[in-house]
Amino acid sequence: MMLLDICRIKGIYLVCGKTDLRRGIDGLAAVVLNQFQLDPYSKSLYLFCGTRKDRFKALYWDGDGFLLLYKRIENGRLQWPTNTNEVKKLHAKQLERLLSGWAIESSIRQVKPPKYSSHNC
Repeated sequence: MMLLDICRIKGIYLVCGKTDLRRGIDGLAAVVLNQFQLDPYSKSLYLFCGTRKDRFKALYWDGDGFLLLYKRIENGRLQWPTNTNEVKKLHAKQLERLLSGWAIESSIRQVKPPKYSSHNC
C-alpha cells in the first residue's frame, strides 16, 4: 500500500506564512476551513510550515481518515512564501521543487546590457 498516491490528489495547497506546527489534525483542518474557506475533506493535500523553515506538515483526507505527514529537512531550508493571508494552489512540479529546496516559482530577471559608451574603448 502506498502512503500517498500523488495521482489521486485533487489539489495541492500551500498555506503561506507561519503556522503553529504544534497543531494536530483538527487544528490544521480548522485553519483550512476557517481561514481559507477550503474543504479539508476534498482529497487535497494541504501544506503548512512553522517558524523554522526546515520542517513542514501536510494534511490529507484519503476517504476514510486523515493522514498527517511531518518532515524535517536535515540540510537546508524550504523556500516558503511568507504572505500569511494567502494560500497557493500548486501543481506537482512546484511541490517537487519546494521539497527539493528550490523556490516554487523560478524568478528569472531580465538583465539589460550595459550602455555603450565611446569612453570605454
